[in-house]
Amino acid sequence: MESRNFQLDTEWCMIHYPDKPSGFGILIIGDDRHFVDEHSSFWTQNEGKHSLIRKLREHGYTIFYSNLYGRNWGSDKAVDKAKFLYEHIVRTEIINEKIHIIAEGMGSLVALKLMHEMGHMIRSAVLINPILSLKHHLEQEKEHKFFYKRLLKELACSYEIETGKIAEVLNKHEENLTEGLKVPVRIIQILSGGRAYKQSDYLKKRSVKWENENAPITVFYILPDKKQRISSQMTNFFRKYEKEL
Repeated sequence: MESRNFQLDTEWCMIHYPDKPSGFGILIIGDDRHFVDEHSSFWTQNEGKHSLIRKLREHGYTIFYSNLYGRNWGSDKAVDKAKFLYEHIVRTEIINEKIHIIAEGMGSLVALKLMHEMGHMIRSAVLINPILSLKHHLEQEKEHKFFYKRLLKELACSYEIETGKIAEVLNKHEENLTEGLKVPVRIIQILSGGRAYKQSDYLKKRSVKWENENAPITVFYILPDKKQRISSQMTNFFRKYEKEL
């Protein structure tokens, strides 16, 4: 069996099995286009994502992910569901309990919270074009009125607050999610489009701080025509942290 879809409470999940298992697992946390239903997922329908899944399976990884309430924007209920999925997988599948994480865009918010809450169970994480701060992302989206209004509605729904209170809540409560991390993190920033370049400027400022603090975070910039290198970047990075079971 190459893959199967299953439901945990209300959310559909998917698992991909390698032909020759290495015993290591990867939790994927997708961006705002991510979805899983009873038959497929974004990672099977998107050609680039499907290719990445295939290459990771060839390296022996068991890969799993959940719908996570769709556009969750790092909400607590999405984090709890990701932990529930992890617990279910390590209980029912034959994999090492210490896993890797791949997160993209919005999914990085959930990934970073997981690293703080269950870091001892996470070997390493790769973040692709990550959103590291909701506050910064909201400010960036103000230039695009349609997307900004949609984002406000999605945040209000995910965090179960009124739209008018979102900015106030983010100002008061948002933490620096990269501060104090113990999990090794590789950030892969694909330089495609104006938004990605603006995010790269934000990353460069953060990188200076991470370097000064000896944080376990490294950044790798890549052009769109070199995206095929991502799978080898990931597997080489993951292998560094598989020497101890």
